[in-house]
Amino acid sequence: QVQLVESGGGLVQAGGSLRLSCVASGRTFNMYAMGWFRQAPGKEREFVAAISRPGTITHYADSYADSVKGRFTISRDNAKNTVSLQMNSLKFEDTAVYYCAARAGLRATTPRDYDYWGQGTQVTVSS
Repeated sequence: QVQLVESGGGLVQAGGSLRLSCVASGRTFNMYAMGWFRQAPGKEREFVAAISRPGTITHYADSYADSVKGRFTISRDNAKNTVSLQMNSLKFEDTAVYYCAARAGLRATTPRDYDYWGQGTQVTVSS
């Protein structure tokens, strides 16, 4: 069992930055690929970014949705059981609840492939 707790959401103007963090409980954090997803009102949950567990070949280490590529960066600190999402050049359309997720195995880009979820943190970008 893994418990995930997100933080760092808030209100920011377009063009600004936010950094989301997700802390995982348990001692097996290194066994999990981690992902960030988001869900806007009236829309389905969508993939944002994912990062593989330690030891994965660098070429396959992380991946991003096209809509955030070049603006968002996912990273993990395995010593602190933490995965972060640095979000720069935020746009109004980035407004959503952002969720952290964990998956035993390789990184994935679809919500149904993830086993554990956090409660979400709201990100609101004003235009």
